[in-house]
Amino acid sequence: MAGKDAGSPGRRRFIERCVALAGSSGVVGLLLAAHGRQAAALPAWAIRPPGALAEEDFAAACVRCGLCVQACPFDILELAPLGRAVPLGTPYFVARQAPCEMCADIPCVAACPTEALSKALDHIEDARMGIAVFTGADTCYAVTGFAECRACFMACPLRGRAITMERRHSESRGYFQPTVHPDACTGCGKCEHACATVEASIKVLPVALARHDPRAP
Repeated sequence: MAGKDAGSPGRRRFIERCVALAGSSGVVGLLLAAHGRQAAALPAWAIRPPGALAEEDFAAACVRCGLCVQACPFDILELAPLGRAVPLGTPYFVARQAPCEMCADIPCVAACPTEALSKALDHIEDARMGIAVFTGADTCYAVTGFAECRACFMACPLRGRAITMERRHSESRGYFQPTVHPDACTGCGKCEHACATVEASIKVLPVALARHDPRAP
């Protein structure tokens, strides 16, 4: 009787489904493990929301619920899909596409059910989402003389503190160069978003990357 039951079409279909399910779970597990190994670093273009812990701690604390994404009134944040160089399901934004709007009540932090986005962040001006880095001395319109551009300076919500325009001199002329003051920079990305050059001449990088190599693109 047992042999007959094991060989029945219904029994075989059940076993095949179990094997397929186990195989799918294994694949998903491998994918999640691969993304977990990326937790210590972010690509240069991906910026975490305000209040995010250091990357490895953030990736461990974030439960991938998406509540911060839903809470953002400007639809700036998105959750990383498969195939991105960002841990799967975690929130980030791309400054060149859309910067953080620096909400005074920081709704993304309030929505976070864990400490992945730290509740210790009371004032948005204290956020350190990233650090702006002036990377385009050879392309910046203000420096090259193509135009008297101050787009990054004017876009900065902390202009005069996070970004200043400093007088510089070349052999032929004087000019004003955007200068970032990292201690005041929130990493909101408004400067990069506003930059008028085709390839942004000022970029916001994840904090760890900016501090490791301030010239990084």
